[in-house]
Amino acid sequence: MPQSKTNLAKLIVVDLFTVGRVPLVLLILIFASAMGVVFTTHHTRQAISEKDQAFMERDRLDNEWRNLILEETALAEHSRVQELAQKDLEMKRPDADKEVVVNLK
Repeated sequence: MPQSKTNLAKLIVVDLFTVGRVPLVLLILIFASAMGVVFTTHHTRQAISEKDQAFMERDRLDNEWRNLILEETALAEHSRVQELAQKDLEMKRPDADKEVVVNLK
């Protein structure tokens, strides 16, 4: 039994270009469609990741803003301001007879 040494890959390529043009076109279209799906999936996952990072940054900034509001409230508290004025600036409340009221017409 003589064995012929034919290259299987060469036979498939010749067959695709001569007889199987429609399957070749369909194979190319399927490959292009699969690559489109991979490309779209990759970009969708990147967008979701960026959105999650933006939400985390928003939450961090929101927490920082709340802390700053609390700090501002604590620093602007009347009793604290009065205590600092008396202690550091040696200020005191004027007597009633020394108060001057200014009225604008």
